[in-house]
Amino acid sequence: MSALCAAGAGAGPRLLFVKGAPEAVLERCSAALTNEPGGSGSGGMVESMSPGLRAALHAKVTEYGATSALRVLALAYRPWATDRLDVRPEDEAGLTFVGLVGMQVGDNKSTAESVARQIGLLQGQGQLAVGGGDLESSGGGAGMASLSGREFDDLAPPHQAEAAGGLAVFARVEPSHKTRLVELLKAQGAVVAMTGDGVNDAPALRRADIGIAMGSGTAVAKHASDMVLADDNFATIVAAVAAGRSIYANTKQFIRYMVSSNIGEVVAIFSAALLGIPECLNPVQLLWVNLVTDGLPATAIGFNKPDGDIMRRRPRRTSEGIVDRWLFIRYLIIGSYVGAVTAAGFVWWFMAAPGGPGITWRQLRDFQHCTANGSVDCAVFKDRHPSTISMTVLVIVEMFNALNALSENCSLLALPPWSNLWLLAAISVSVALHLLILYVPPLAAMFSVVALSWVEWRMVLLLSAPVVLVDEVLKLISRRFMLSPEARAVAASQMMGWLPVRLRAKGRSLSSELTSIVTGGGGGGKGGGSLSRKGSDGDTAPLVRQR
Repeated sequence: MSALCAAGAGAGPRLLFVKGAPEAVLERCSAALTNEPGGSGSGGMVESMSPGLRAALHAKVTEYGATSALRVLALAYRPWATDRLDVRPEDEAGLTFVGLVGMQVGDNKSTAESVARQIGLLQGQGQLAVGGGDLESSGGGAGMASLSGREFDDLAPPHQAEAAGGLAVFARVEPSHKTRLVELLKAQGAVVAMTGDGVNDAPALRRADIGIAMGSGTAVAKHASDMVLADDNFATIVAAVAAGRSIYANTKQFIRYMVSSNIGEVVAIFSAALLGIPECLNPVQLLWVNLVTDGLPATAIGFNKPDGDIMRRRPRRTSEGIVDRWLFIRYLIIGSYVGAVTAAGFVWWFMAAPGGPGITWRQLRDFQHCTANGSVDCAVFKDRHPSTISMTVLVIVEMFNALNALSENCSLLALPPWSNLWLLAAISVSVALHLLILYVPPLAAMFSVVALSWVEWRMVLLLSAPVVLVDEVLKLISRRFMLSPEARAVAASQMMGWLPVRLRAKGRSLSSELTSIVTGGGGGGKGGGSLSRKGSDGDTAPLVRQR
């Protein structure tokens, strides 16, 4: 590109200034302005363009472009000796070379690779021989660390899938390339996040599992995204993912607590019917347990702190429901235990409790014929003690089960009960309300309960407390067989004692899961976008943000 300029408001001598690709400009130069003093120029002298000087300038261009990953422009000039004001191509000859300008831009492959290495994206990552080594990298050789959009188009579809799954950097990509990369990664079972702020990012933002737009981006990009970064800070994504996973985990724990408790009540009622014994609980007692004593701990579970390994877990599959097969099995196991001990407390009072009737199992099952055989007083089966014990066992075992709901996989040895003070307060209020109906006569008459003795309370605790051990075994199985190796390592380190969970401290060390999203810098340029993939092995292979 050339520009004809004149000094002194057009009255002075005219000069033709030229800028362009170094190779093209140097071909048109017959001289060069050097730094040697003594010339007519300001602080330099004009030398003839010798072969040695031309080779030295070409070497400097290579140094700027290949080593420093800069976009290089050459500058030159020549005096304008005619009165003609239009510039023709043949006028760009006999130029005097002035210098080189190196610009750091993001739209070439060398710059993308250089930035990726500086931020650690390519650290320790070997090159990939895509398509059997048909394409050569910028550094030579059959392997490559990045691809340009044009090189990506030249690959066969199977090799495109190979590149999408193995390469971490793509440069000079168009909107169609971004969308294609998202589709290829999703086809490989990866969970894909895409960031962008321009109109050209919108198709890929829409196709990605999680589209993330910049707060300063276009309205089209925001509309196509699932999340908008109001502060334009990529690091906010880490905090947002952590908060989202924490909310999701607490929702699962809430469902787990409520479902396992309800399964326990169902098991208790049906077991009485199947065994042919009197009903353990009456409808009023069941309503009290469901609406009052269960409700407070269930609400407080929403304040659970996140697990220490929450950011080391693999992303969920898009097809995965909130209740998976293993979690449903855990529901059944805990619920069956709750129901079994509720019925067991009822049977214990009839058969073995001090001060109880001490009847046999056969007599208990034959309660409907007590008048006929006369061996047992029918008034025994109207006593309020057994249903009171069953109701108390159900309440206390569910309080212990609420402590189990502090975490899906983390042991109470690592995540102590006081990590959620709201839950402890809710449990305390629920137990206090239950004691109120036991020991206040008008309320006791309303709920058909009586005050329990110390012996009966001891049996209640003996039946209720083991639910913690049952769930600890289930959590151990989850940690051993259901978690990724990274998450297992964190869980093992937490078993050393009562360790508080500090998500913010771990967030800085665990943010590598979303490294690719952060590679675009603090604010992102217009039209920029980045991709991140999470493979089935839990490793992250990000794609550098491109303009």
